[in-house]
Amino acid sequence: MAKLKVFRTPAGFHDAYVAAPSQKAALAAWGSDADLFARGIAEKVTDPKLMGEPLAKPGVVIKVSRGSAADHFEAAEPKSPPHRSRPKGRRISTENVAKADAPPIAPTPRKKVPRPSRAKLDAAQIALEQAAANLKQSLADIEARRRALDAERRALQAEGDKRMTKLETARDRARKKYQARLEKWARR
Repeated sequence: MAKLKVFRTPAGFHDAYVAAPSQKAALAAWGSDADLFARGIAEKVTDPKLMGEPLAKPGVVIKVSRGSAADHFEAAEPKSPPHRSRPKGRRISTENVAKADAPPIAPTPRKKVPRPSRAKLDAAQIALEQAAANLKQSLADIEARRRALDAERRALQAEGDKRMTKLETARDRARKKYQARLEKWARR
């Protein structure tokens, strides 16, 4: 079996690690069509602390958080907009002041959509690989039978040629004897 290497690529707030024999296999495990290594997005991991879990589960993508939830929320908070001064000559009604002092309405939380499952893709890939292996084996079996039949045909041809030569020699001898007897009989 090929030696496994550990590769890493960022995936949102996580790093995605995978143990694979090659960069191509790592890209396939991540489900990427683009060469992330050529773009400098993915890299080979050499730190033994980070290699333990992926090497325990080769081919499985391991996600590790890149910071705490507080770090993520802090990075996601919008910067406060620049302070605007009130337009001159306009008065603020008490109704607008009451609205401004009211606590902001919390946005409704979005329903989390689960990540699509790779199970069908993996099953299809396994089925494809098995079909390719079966086809290769069947073709190899047919080729072996063809070689065996060719060898049998050559042996049968050689044996038949040898037998035909003997029979032709025997026929020629019998013809000579017959011709000699016929001439002897005709001279009487």
